[in-house]
This record gives sequence, C-alpha cells and structure tokens, in this order.
Amino acid sequence: MAHSLSRRIGRVVLWIIVALLVLGLIGAGLAFWTVQRSFPKTEGTIDIPGLEHEVTVTRDAYGIPQITAESAHDLFLAQGFVQAQDRFWEMDFRRHVTSGRLSEMFGESQVSTDTFIRTLGWRKVAEKEVDALDDTSRAYYEAYADGVNAYLDTHSGADISLEYAVLGFQNPEYSPEPWTPADSVAWLKAMAWDLRSNLEQEIDRAILSTSMSSSQIATLYPEYPYDIHPTIVSEPSVQSAAPHDTQGTDAVADNAATDAIAPQLAQLSELLRGMPTLLGDAGSDIGSNSWVVSGDHTATGKPLLANDPHLGPVMPSVWYQMGLHCKSVSEQCPFDVSGYTFSGLPGVIIGHNDSIAWGFTNLGPDVADLYIEKIDTQEGTYRLDGEDVPLDVRTETISVAGGDDVEITVRSTERGPLVSGLTGDYTTIANDAANTIDLSEGESLGVSLQWTALTPGNTASAVFAMNEARDWDSFRDAAKLFDVPSQNLIFADTEGNIGYQAPGLVPVRKTGDGTTPLPGWTSENGWSGYVDFEKLPSTYNPPQGYIVTANNAAVGPDYPVFITRDWDAGYRAERITERLTDLIDSGDPLTAQDMSDIQADNHNAIAEVLVPYLLEATPSEHTLQARALLAEWDYSDDVDSAASAYFNIVWKNLLEQVFAPKLPETQAPEGSARWFQIVTNLLPLSQSAWWADDDVSTRDEALARAMDAAWDEAVDLMGDDPSAWTWGDLHTLTVRNASLGESGIGLIEQLFNRGPYAVGGGSSVVNANGWSASQGYEVNWVPSMRQVIDLSDFDASTWINLTGASGHAYHPHYVDQAPLWADHKTLPWAFTSDARADAAEHTLTLAPASEK
Repeated sequence: MAHSLSRRIGRVVLWIIVALLVLGLIGAGLAFWTVQRSFPKTEGTIDIPGLEHEVTVTRDAYGIPQITAESAHDLFLAQGFVQAQDRFWEMDFRRHVTSGRLSEMFGESQVSTDTFIRTLGWRKVAEKEVDALDDTSRAYYEAYADGVNAYLDTHSGADISLEYAVLGFQNPEYSPEPWTPADSVAWLKAMAWDLRSNLEQEIDRAILSTSMSSSQIATLYPEYPYDIHPTIVSEPSVQSAAPHDTQGTDAVADNAATDAIAPQLAQLSELLRGMPTLLGDAGSDIGSNSWVVSGDHTATGKPLLANDPHLGPVMPSVWYQMGLHCKSVSEQCPFDVSGYTFSGLPGVIIGHNDSIAWGFTNLGPDVADLYIEKIDTQEGTYRLDGEDVPLDVRTETISVAGGDDVEITVRSTERGPLVSGLTGDYTTIANDAANTIDLSEGESLGVSLQWTALTPGNTASAVFAMNEARDWDSFRDAAKLFDVPSQNLIFADTEGNIGYQAPGLVPVRKTGDGTTPLPGWTSENGWSGYVDFEKLPSTYNPPQGYIVTANNAAVGPDYPVFITRDWDAGYRAERITERLTDLIDSGDPLTAQDMSDIQADNHNAIAEVLVPYLLEATPSEHTLQARALLAEWDYSDDVDSAASAYFNIVWKNLLEQVFAPKLPETQAPEGSARWFQIVTNLLPLSQSAWWADDDVSTRDEALARAMDAAWDEAVDLMGDDPSAWTWGDLHTLTVRNASLGESGIGLIEQLFNRGPYAVGGGSSVVNANGWSASQGYEVNWVPSMRQVIDLSDFDASTWINLTGASGHAYHPHYVDQAPLWADHKTLPWAFTSDARADAAEHTLTLAPASEK
C-alpha cells in the first residue's frame, strides 16, 4: 500500500515537473517569439506603396544599411522605411519628447517635463519651419514620412519593437500615429537644447551673486586661458576688414531683483538639470573633438579628417550609420553620401560624399538669455518701458495615460516664454528683497527665456545642402542655412583643401554679455539682431596645415564680434594640437591610424599640474604607498592604471571637501574643465581662504586630507593592495535605454540596458569618457561615435558607433559595436559601389507596390 502510494506520488511529481517544463518551454518560446517578431526583414523583397522604382538595401556584417535608389524621392522614402525597421520605438519616443507628449505614453510622471517643453513650444516652431521649407526639401521630408508610414501600415504593437510589449502592461490603449515631417524637424530642437551652451551657468552666476562677491564668482568662472590654450582660428576672419559689431558690456542685473527671484532660479535650475536625462544624460562635459590635416602632412598627400562628438550615452546610440546613394548622380538625384544620421531625420548629419567630408563640434555661443520680468498674471500683462503690455497667452491640454487631462497656461513676452513657476508657486520670491523692487499692485516677478531655437530657421534644409555640396563655396552656402544649434564645421575635399566655418544664429546684444539675467522691463536690454554670417569665424587652407576644434575658444578676445565668455577651457584642444605638432615635427607623414590613436589619448591635464603638489604634501603614513603610485605615473587615465584610479579618487575628494561646502548644493563641483582651471589657478596660493575650513588652514593640509580620504575610499572600493587597483574598476559605462532604461524596475532595465564596460579616459581628456565628481565615477558623457575619413580613398576610412545599428533588444546588432568602441577599435567604412557590394552580407529589395 505504502509502495503504491509512493509510486502515485512519484507519478504526480513527475507530471508536475513535466507540466512545469512544458510551461517553461512555452514561456521561453513565447518570450523568444515576442523578442524576435520585430526584427527587420533584410533579405528578399518587400512591396512599398509610393516607390517609383526598385530600391536596393544592403547591410554589412554589422547591419549597417546602404541604400541605392534611382530617384531622390525613392532614396528618402527608403531611408524612412529602413530606419523605422531598426529604430521606430526610438523615433516615436523622441517625437513625444519634442512635442511635450510623454504623458500620453508614460502617464502622470511626465507632466512636468511636458509642461516645460510645451512652454518652450518646440513642436510649434518645427511646424512653422516645415511650412517655410522650399518645395524640394519639403518633398524629401514627405517622402521620408511616407516610408515610415509604409512600415507602420504593416506593423503594430510588439511587431514594431519589444518596448511596445512592455508599454502595453501600463498603457494597453497606446498605438503610434502616422509620421509627419514636423516629427522629423522637431528633433533638431531637442539637439539644439542639448547643445544650448551657458544657460545653466547664467543661472548659477545669478544665484551665487546673492551670497558671494564678484571676485569670488570670477574665481569660480575664470576667463579662457588664451595665453596657453589655442583658439580655432588666429586671423580675424576669412573676410578682410570685417566691421566691428558693437556689443555693450556695461549692463548689470538689478541686484535686488536678482535676489528676489533667487528661489525661482533655483526651481528653474533643478528643472533644467533634470531635462537632459530624457535625451541622454548630459553630464558636465558638453563637447566634441574634430580636426583636419592637409595633405602636406599626410602619407597619402590628401587630407585626413577626424571627429568624435561627445553626447550622453543612450541605448541605442543617438547616431545611426547609413549610406544614401543615387544609382546615377544627377541634378534630379544628387546624393552619394554616407555617414551618421539621426533616426527620424532624412539625410546624413556628419560624414562625407564623393567630393567632400565634414565634421561637427559644438561652437557653444551664448544663444539663450534670461530676463527678470514684472508681470501681472491677473491682468495678463508685463511691464516694458513704463507701459503694461499684453502677454501672449495660450492654453494647452496634456493628455495623461491612465489619468485626467491636465490643462496648462503658457505665457510669453515679446522676448520669449515665461519659464518661472513651472514647478511651483508662480509668485515664489524672496520677500525681503522683493520689498525693494518697484512693483505695482498685482505685479510679481517672473523669468522669461529668449533662445535662438525658438525662432523658425533653416537647419532642416541645411542638411540636404550639405549632403550635396561639392566644394568649399557650396559647403559654406550650406552652412549659411545651419541656424541652430551653432556648430564648428570642419571641411576637407578631394582636391586637397581644408577649412573651418562657424555658422548659426549668434545674438547681438544691446547691453551686457549674456552671463547674468537682466531686467526685462526696459527695452535697453535685449537683442538687436544676429551676427552676420560673413563675420563669423572662418579659415581656409591655414598655413599650419591643420585645424583643431574641441569646444575651445574659436577666436581671441579681440575678435570684432562677441560669441560667448563661456568657452570650454581648451585642455582637449591643447592636447590634440600637441599630438599633431609632435607628429608633424617628427617628419613622418600622418596616417589614419595616427588620427585614431589621438582619439584614444588619455592624458589627464589636471593630474600633470596637481600631482607635483600632492607629492610635496604629507598624508598619513598608511596613505604613502598609494601616493607612491603617483611618482611614476605618466598622467594617463588608462583603463588598467592603478595611479589613475587613486588620483581620480583624490580629485573627487578634494572637490568635495574644499569647494562643495562653500557652494549651493545644486552647484556641487563636477570636475569639468572649468574646475581644472579653478584648481590650477589656486594651487600656487598656499594660504588662500578657498583651501581653509574648520579642519584645515592651508593648501598642503587640504591636499593631505584629500589623499587620506582617497586611501580609505580606494580600500573600501578596491581592496588594500594598491598594485591591484585599476581605473576601470571604478570608471565604467552602462548604456541605458533612453526611455525605459531608468524605469526603476530591475527586470525592465535588464531587458534594455547593456554594460557595464570598463573604460579609460575621463573629463577634459581627449578620450572624453566624462564623469561627474559630484555623482561618482560612472561614465555619463562619451565620444558617441568616432570617424576618420581618408580623402585619398574613402573606402580606407573608418568608423564606429557607441552601440549598434539596431534598436531591437537582443538583436545581433543591438550592441555589437560597443565592445569595439570600448577598446578603441574601428570598422572599415565601405563607400564606393564595389566596396559596398563586397561588404554586403544581406540584400533587400524594396519594390513598388502593384496597383490594385
């Protein structure tokens, strides 16, 4: 009996195990099917409505597509279809960001973000830009949208991407709407916002002015070191005798008004610092590297051009590699171009065609100003020159998934929208200071924003003009259309010429230099127009035979027009210039590999200055073995360097202990190039008040304390054997999905995020894997791609992306370039038709859909 019962129990357990295995297999199969169902078709034929002729799409071993078409219409329609195949979730998410509609997807948590973006009105400006497009450019955008919609017509939900399956648990009613040209153009506003230059510094200076002297603020915001770091151009301009644009510098903010709005500025600062996480965490190291070397110095006798834009790391990479090729280049189909595109935007942003190559870094002009306004929200007016002027007022409704609609009111002055009070009480002011302001009954103080990107411009058509350019003159004609964001454009052509042009809308101010908010109640403050294109910095075939741009000052302090006072401090530019001149002086012709080697340079400029002082200070005895690492160090932030690990911990602790307690919490030192300058300037002053606090009195005591604290932290993080430490133990990159990667739900984050990858480099290092000393050692700013273009043979060029071609989690090309990127390896870049054919691993034909 017992034996029989045992057998029955055994059979039951066996059946339960079998059932569980079957359910597990079904679940695994369902998961596998759900993940893979959205992977794009890359072989065979797909019929596409609207195509005029067949289009060929080849993909190489890394899934990078090359499109060949007989007409420009078909080329951009195919681009829209192919990018939707690989990246539509990313495109859909971006357009919800740029139109202030994230709440439709993710619910109430995104209302504040949508409110801010609706207040700025990115989408409305984009729609005006689309309306103003020339017929040809508009046709390209419409063809691109038709291609995206052709994909959407046959795909829905998880068929499009795994993210839609995840979103369906929270928001099952969501379904993407058709794509429009305005969806494409609006993304340019997001990129302009990411690269908006010194708005945060303007707010920070204003907040600091309420508690610090002007000399203290000058210490924290030092001038560009023109005497030791290079400018991009040395001559006044490519044009001769450019007349001087008057720019007043005598305007100052009303001190009482600035004090009064300090709470509003603090709220605005908090809001702004939260925004970049939606577009890729901006960190503190905004910037990029680019340089071009003439054939006089190269092994081939033709130019070499290198570029690596620095952006927040997101999954998938913000860039999408692609080639766009007319089967026969003609006036009707003028494109034979390859490079880095944005998913959702037709054309190629950075790369080359069959005649020229170009690269971008951020020029960083001061293109955004804040004004302190006297407003009466009840009457709907603001004060200007003693008169009450009606505010421009509009209401908008934010749809909220799973919740009630939210109605917001957007108010604007003639200069721009009111951006205060968006996260709290509209009239929150410091009352003691407000009592000293001449306010009429019902009036309060607010803050308005004037920003170049809120004026409809021409950048949407500039992309095509640049793709078509054949020489320096046509390249500059294209640059004239590039309004925002203002970029440093470097150029090379197959004839051997190199050049540099700064384009964009750069304001001419009636008074002031844009570094602090000014009173908005007088028309004496504000903009009188924009710098004429012919007066913007430019150079062509300079005598030194190379041009370096790395967000350093484009021009010297005596340049006839004002651009900004908040340049990057120029450490990367100085190092790149040093490497290039050393190679040139050696007499050995430069190669493409030399360019890639410079992109991998890990030299830490602040270490070179600070380490000699650290070696003179006297830390506790147990710290001496860690300090000894620094004595033999070459100041290189290599991934396997023990000295780099210790030094960077010292640097973080020094900033935390010496400077952070003296500053507002929102302005904790992040360790960027500006902090390199600050500390460098203070190091010779052993008795400066900046070093002193309740525990230490001198520089050496502060340095010794930082080294002791760094020893303790290093032991806690990496163990007590300094020889086993490495910078890569601490300095890691996790690439997070831009939308779901920080959901707070571990399982979802594991689905879409990748890493960590141990990497070298650092902040204000050429290999700009930036990190924030106020947050920790994790990488938050990266070379988002790297390219080296060989003008002697485009097929000898190389490129690499941060992640991969695909936006589909678990697709073979989702993250296949990341390990190569982390190891500073690059991929061959096939351009000519023969090279593309040789590289092709998959071939897809897009055919005109038959009429029914």
